[in-house]
Parts: sequence; structure tokens; C-alpha cells
Amino acid sequence: MILGLAPGQVAARCEGVVPGDRPQNTARQDVGQTFDAILERGYIEFAVYADNPPYSQDEGGHPAGVDVEVGRLIAAELGVEARFRFVEAGETLDADLRNYVWKGAVIGGHVSNVMLRVPYNSDYACRVEQVVFTGQYAAETIAIAYVRDKYPDGGPTPAYFRYDTVAVENDSISDFYLTGLVGAAKGQVHRYPTTEAAMAALAAGEVMAAMGPQGALEAGLTDTLALHRPPMPGFAVGNWTVGVAVHHSHRDLAYAVDDAVAAGLADGRIAAIFAAQGMTFTKPER
Repeated sequence: MILGLAPGQVAARCEGVVPGDRPQNTARQDVGQTFDAILERGYIEFAVYADNPPYSQDEGGHPAGVDVEVGRLIAAELGVEARFRFVEAGETLDADLRNYVWKGAVIGGHVSNVMLRVPYNSDYACRVEQVVFTGQYAAETIAIAYVRDKYPDGGPTPAYFRYDTVAVENDSISDFYLTGLVGAAKGQVHRYPTTEAAMAALAAGEVMAAMGPQGALEAGLTDTLALHRPPMPGFAVGNWTVGVAVHHSHRDLAYAVDDAVAAGLADGRIAAIFAAQGMTFTKPER
């Protein structure tokens, strides 16, 4: 318990973690709007990943998905309109935060007020001082979807994929886990551009199972498919917390967003957002 620790122990959370370089001579457009400016103009811009169902996607010009609905909840709590900017995922989270939260892309880029679906890690938060990580609104976990008839006695574990076919998103943590730690046979791991595509392949009978984030797997389930979360030995990143990122200059906005998320968690509105999408909601550690 924190109350039982000495003051020096509480302050040592970031001890030994070397922070990254802070931006120098940052232009005004790269800092973003203040909380007061957002309230005055009447809208807040959220950066969400493009083509990332069931979390965020453009449905005929209408933003949709779990993260979009969380953004709308936050905006409603702040008393402003929610606007969404669909962004492409970079090679690393560092690149995404730099391009969309604290600096802006080199050519024609600007920062958004808030970025959604940002994985939270305490050590990483200590290192990236340009960003405030807050508003944790859900927990995510890796799971396995499978064809019921192929596994009548229960779903497969990762060790099965030394022999059975499995679909994964290319270069995802599931891909790295199966091919690296588990040592799945080269021909058994089928790679697809997205988890959505991996689930489509499973539903079409191209593979026996699919592995990825539980929410993304649930979105592609059919009557012939099932899902479970078996033990995954050695998988240190099989569970994580999802929150938001805000420019470090706007901590008042970060606090307000966190209060909005806390209210949505307390009264069940965020859980209801997941339920409406047919997804399992796991409350995050905050």
C-alpha cells in the first residue's frame, strides 16, 4: 500500500529510468490548444487509429467503434463537441506520440488534443516526459479464437500451433510470441495485415485458430467459432491497460479527461459501450 511507504519510496517510481529528449523551440501549432481554448471554441479533437475495428473505423464518413464512443463520452463530460482524426499507426508508439501528440509530423502535421487507445506502462510513462498518460479506460488481453468442431474438448493452447494452423496480425505481439518464444512451426503461422483479416480467414476455414487482442477477436466471432484465454507461459505482455495521451503542456486538460473517464467507469457507461459492441469489458487498474 502506498500509505505504508516512506516518502522517498513513493517519489522513486521513475528512479533509474532515463527520460527522452524534451522538444526544444516548439512551435505554437505543435503544442496544441489549451483547455480554455478548447472550451471556448466548443470542440475537442481526438486522434484515433484508422481502420482498427472494433475500436475505431470510418463507416461511410461516420466515426464508429469503442474508442470513438469513449471519446464522445469524454467530450460530453467536458461540454464540447467530439471530433475525430483518423491516423495511421507508425512503426513504434514513440513515433505515434511524436506525430500526433507532442510534436506533429514533419510535413503538414499537427498535434491532436487527445490520443485514444494508448497502452499504459509506468516505466514508459517515466521515459516519455513530453506526454501525460492518463484516463485509463479499459484493460486488454491476448486471447485465442478457434473453430469449435476442430477442438471439441476445449480450445487450443499456444503449444498446439507447432502442428495446427493459426492466424495472426503480421508483426504483432502474438506473431512474435508464437514464432519466437513458443517456436510454432513456420508453415503453421499464417500472417494477415490486421486481426480483422485474421478472423475473416478463421471464419472462412483457412486456419484452425486465430490469436490476438480479445476485443478484436470477439468482433469477428460467428456461431461456429469460440474464444478463450488459456495460460500463456512466458508471455510478459499478454495483458495491458489502455488509456489516453495528452501533450505535457496541458495537464489541466489531462486531469479533466481523467475525471471524465472516471465518471464513465463509475456509472457503468464505459462498460455499456463495450457491451453494445458485443465485447467483454475488463475494468483497468488506475
